[in-house]
Amino acid sequence: MAKLKILEFPHPRLRIRAKPVETINEALYQKIEDMFETMYDAPGIGLAATQVDFHYRLLVADVSAENNEPWVLINPVIIEKEGLEVTEEGCLSVPGYFEEVERAEHVKVSYLDRAGEQVQTGFDGLLSVCVQHEMDHLDGKLFVDYLSEAKRQRIRKRLKKNRRHRSHETAAIL
Repeated sequence: MAKLKILEFPHPRLRIRAKPVETINEALYQKIEDMFETMYDAPGIGLAATQVDFHYRLLVADVSAENNEPWVLINPVIIEKEGLEVTEEGCLSVPGYFEEVERAEHVKVSYLDRAGEQVQTGFDGLLSVCVQHEMDHLDGKLFVDYLSEAKRQRIRKRLKKNRRHRSHETAAIL
């Protein structure tokens, strides 16, 4: 397994719309394992393939406190939405920022599981929010897109400043 580099906002590749997965094979299984390792290490509860510069419709999630309830959704499509809720969201591609976002309270999703079987599952609560958030990534959308332009600009500037600061710290160590 290998930890992957997570693209950070406003990286342009985060805006690429992911293509459907055509073949489930060993290379895809390895990518799934690498995504889980990256997500758990970050630490996070969900990761879309787009965030690690792999532009296929694939996401992994695990909202359990013990990291023992992994979900793999390949080519996910929301087929039903119910209710609305506002929750505070963060994102591994927008590190350190949390904002309230309105999402469906319940979603029913059709997808291929890790074995390539077509499945339909209903998701509620935090897992519902996580799945919707990661599916947005597959369409080139980030949670900051739900915010005002002024908030997006402030976040973009602070992240740029933080990256510049981190690169100066790294250079000082070398």
